[in-house]
Amino acid sequence: MSQPVQPPNQPQQPYGGQPVEGNPYAGGPGQPAAPTGNPYGQQTPGEPTGNPYGQQAPGDPSGNPFAGQQPGQGTPFGGGAPFTPAPPARNNILLGVAVALGVAILAGILYGAIAGSIEREVGYAAVGVGFLVGFASSKVGGSHPAVIGAAAVLSIGAVYLGQLVGISMVLSDLAQIPLSEVIGDHFDTVTEAWSQEADFMTYLFLALGAVAAVGGAKKAG
Repeated sequence: MSQPVQPPNQPQQPYGGQPVEGNPYAGGPGQPAAPTGNPYGQQTPGEPTGNPYGQQAPGDPSGNPFAGQQPGQGTPFGGGAPFTPAPPARNNILLGVAVALGVAILAGILYGAIAGSIEREVGYAAVGVGFLVGFASSKVGGSHPAVIGAAAVLSIGAVYLGQLVGISMVLSDLAQIPLSEVIGDHFDTVTEAWSQEADFMTYLFLALGAVAAVGGAKKAG
C-alpha cells in the first residue's frame, strides 16, 4: 500500500524572526538588538576623541601630552635641563708670564720712542706701560700671585728698556750715527749715560710701572 507523501515541513527561523535586510544576526521581535558603533562600550568620561593619551595637558589646546611643562622640568624620558659647561679656567701661569714678557718688550720700545722723540720722560707713559703689561698677563694667565709678580717685575724692566732706547735716540742725534750702531756698538756708553742721568724721577717712573702693573692685573682678574 502506498502512503500519501506528506508535504515537507516549513523551514523554521533559527532566531525566531525574519532576517532584517540580509543580516542573519539581526533579531526579530523580542530579541536583543545587535551591537553597533563602539564594540568596547561607551567612551571613558573625560577622554577626548582621537587623543591616544587621554586628557589634554593643562593649558595646551592642541592635545600635545608633553606641552605645558615649565623650563627646567624633567622630560618624559627622565632627562633634565641641558648641562651648561663651566667656562674654561684661565689660570695658566706660564702663558701669562710669556705674555707679560712679550708685552713688556713691545711697550718698552714704544715708551723709549716717545721719550727719545721729545727728549724727556713722561710719567703717564710709564704708568701706561705697567698697566698694559699687568692687564694682558692677567687676562691670559689669571690672577695668580706668580703672574702678578712677574708682571710687576717685567714692567720695571719695560720702563728701564724704554729709558735706554730714549737715551740711544738722543745719542744717535748728537753723534749723527744710526740708532742701530749706537745700540749695537756703543751700548755700554748708553748704560753709562743712564747711570749719570738717573735721578729721583727716573726711579719714580720705574716704581710707577710696577704699581700700574699690579693695578692692571687686578682690573683684568
